[in-house]
Amino acid sequence: MKLILTQEVTGLGTPGDVVEVKDGYGRNYLLPRGLAVAWTKGGEKQVSSIRKARRAREIASLEEAQVVRSTLESTPVRLTARAGSNGRLFGAVTPGDVADAVAAVGGPKVDRRKVELGRPIKSLGDYTVHVRLHPEVQATVKLQIVAG
Repeated sequence: MKLILTQEVTGLGTPGDVVEVKDGYGRNYLLPRGLAVAWTKGGEKQVSSIRKARRAREIASLEEAQVVRSTLESTPVRLTARAGSNGRLFGAVTPGDVADAVAAVGGPKVDRRKVELGRPIKSLGDYTVHVRLHPEVQATVKLQIVAG
């Protein structure tokens, strides 16, 4: 099945990429979640607008990405979440929550789609979160979840 990605999918591609995937993966995962649209000749025209929007959002140079990485890694991020008496959260911490917490402590603006949690965060404690800033640069953010 040939698809055009509308959002970044780890291990598959970035928005605007035309990819060939197995039918079940495309039909049951990518299309229902809005991560891709079916490839058509008319859809090829959309690819240029998707790529243009992506270029406007992403960090342009490697040097700029390295500066942002050093800023992120030096800034401790503290996130307040509601939790029960045993330390389990009511819900989970999302990549959007992490991006908002980074901005709240004075860090650079981070796109929530670039935040990789690794596994769901459902309890209080210290965590390590990765942020993809550039194809060659990935920042490691120390995240502390506290009850609030």
